[in-house]
Amino acid sequence: MYIRKKDTVLVTRGRYKGRTGRVLEVYPKKDKLLVEGVNIRKHHTKPGRETQTGGIVSREAPIHVSNVMPWCESAKKPSKIIMKRLSDGSRVRVWKITGETLD
Repeated sequence: MYIRKKDTVLVTRGRYKGRTGRVLEVYPKKDKLLVEGVNIRKHHTKPGRETQTGGIVSREAPIHVSNVMPWCESAKKPSKIIMKRLSDGSRVRVWKITGETLD
């Protein structure tokens, strides 16, 4: 999985198709992402010690990595990310559409 935290992604499937958002969390073992403003779910909370008020809270739920595609800001298009090995042996993430490095 080449998508990391703070990357921008485009949702390609589901109810939120066409929306872009920033990745808040990555769950590589489950192949899921938490994207800002996408897959909003209602969560019912009880009053507790930390939160004095209970009620219904809206929060993001994870979305599968196959339903999103990384968004390239320079090309203003979605693009795949590939890994390239440099001459010193380190690996960098590169946009497939433009050839620019991400990091």
